[in-house]
Amino acid sequence: MTLILASESAGRIAMLRAAGVDVEPCPALVDEDSIKTALTQSGAKPRDIADALAEAKALKISRKQPTAMVLGCDQILLSADGKIFDKPEDKDEARAHLVALSGASHRLISAAVICEQGKPVWRIVDSAQMTMRTLSATFIDQYVDTYWDEIRHCVGCYRIEAEGAQLFASVSGSQFTIIGMPLLPILDYLRVRGLLPT
Repeated sequence: MTLILASESAGRIAMLRAAGVDVEPCPALVDEDSIKTALTQSGAKPRDIADALAEAKALKISRKQPTAMVLGCDQILLSADGKIFDKPEDKDEARAHLVALSGASHRLISAAVICEQGKPVWRIVDSAQMTMRTLSATFIDQYVDTYWDEIRHCVGCYRIEAEGAQLFASVSGSQFTIIGMPLLPILDYLRVRGLLPT
């Protein structure tokens, strides 16, 4: 059985393939903004929003391909004052994100849900605590201008596996969770299901 990833995230695809997982990307194209808005207005916790978005992606593909195992993932960035950040629309918004996060701590919540036959069969939510060093305006401008194509799809405007490591003073949590999904628990489940050797 091939694992379908309900996303075209280069980071998630690379993580899975580097770990020896035969994965086929298939973007779900769900209306993330509507789901997030509805859940926020109903008072849902950030971890539940991340979980619901991951499930929505996996379910959409699983209903189309019921014989496949489908993995959906999502991340939520929660600032110290409780604000949920969205992916930047443009360079100006990316700069604003980094200005807001500079010199402060935030939490990155990463959810993964696996669906089969149109139903969720496994899920996990993990988080990492991130403390960004104080960034100068010049550094932020240069960073965004240089790496915009690489960071534009990242909710925190960083790629910690690459140049984004320069943004941080300290990190507590799994590097995999920060990059895009809690990989080790996913690998454990795939072994249980026979997709990976034990």
